[in-house]
Amino acid sequence: MGTRVNRAKTISVTAAIVILGVLAAGLTAYGFGRASQSRGGDTPAPEQTAATAPAGVRLERRITDFTAGFDEDSGYREPRRAERRAVADAVGQILDGHPDRARGLLSDVDFQLRTLTDSTTGRRYAELSDRTEESPAPRGWGRVYIDLSAPVRWSAQVPHPVADAETERLGARVLLGSPGGVLVLAGAHRRAGEGDAADMAHRRDSVFDAVCDELAERGLPGIQLHGFADDSAPGHDAVASAGSGTEGRADGRRLAAALGARDFAVCRAWVRSCPLEGQDNVQGRKAAAERVPFLHVELARSVRTSDARVAEAASAVRAVTSRWASATSVRP
Repeated sequence: MGTRVNRAKTISVTAAIVILGVLAAGLTAYGFGRASQSRGGDTPAPEQTAATAPAGVRLERRITDFTAGFDEDSGYREPRRAERRAVADAVGQILDGHPDRARGLLSDVDFQLRTLTDSTTGRRYAELSDRTEESPAPRGWGRVYIDLSAPVRWSAQVPHPVADAETERLGARVLLGSPGGVLVLAGAHRRAGEGDAADMAHRRDSVFDAVCDELAERGLPGIQLHGFADDSAPGHDAVASAGSGTEGRADGRRLAAALGARDFAVCRAWVRSCPLEGQDNVQGRKAAAERVPFLHVELARSVRTSDARVAEAASAVRAVTSRWASATSVRP
């Protein structure tokens, strides 16, 4: 009889331990889920559960793989105003810490929101991308990458990927070079549309421009990256300009000095007349109207086709973006 009682007690204690373990695991999982929800942008997008989200991606490779198929025949459809506004408003919702609201806006225009971790920096980024990118007739509306690891303080803009060869690679490296950045990336070759419809730097009716407007209206300074044929500005490796405004001149001087320190021959548009100053750039004009710093940077093809020189150019840009990243606030 005593043996049976002891065995029953042992079984009861074991069962209690198992039950307590299950309850503890459940409470831990519940608490983790609640904590993740309370952080706003930290939960994976519905497309990426804990079981399917990749441990990390090389964001530069992801961006250059995306642009690799761009050519003059890759296709572009002009977005309607409501479509442009939906993507721009979604960017604003993410910046305000409301990713679920952003997903709803994006879903209405067949965009998607993913959360990615860059394997080189360990920083997490929101990726806004067009679900129709890989269809037979892509719309060409581009992508937006938003750093989720730090307060957002600045943007880099690539309006002519592939057409201005390797600016997409430079844009990726600029984004990864300093925390708190947003990369606005055009989704088509600049000649992919009817007339100049896909020329993002000179059109107001694009998703690209609507997103840049949203950022400028929030007071975020921006740097736009371009490229030129070597014979378009003989004797120069780079042209640095503040566009049609003056707010970016101090930052332009910092950038020009950083480029010069790396043996780039720089034409400074605030000092002398330079080719390719970006006076007609529509994002620059918006920034000027908002009194927000804006830099328009052109790099020679011989620079952009050298991986080492692209790395040096990205390093020089950090002289500006790291300063922007350290700002305590932007416009309310």
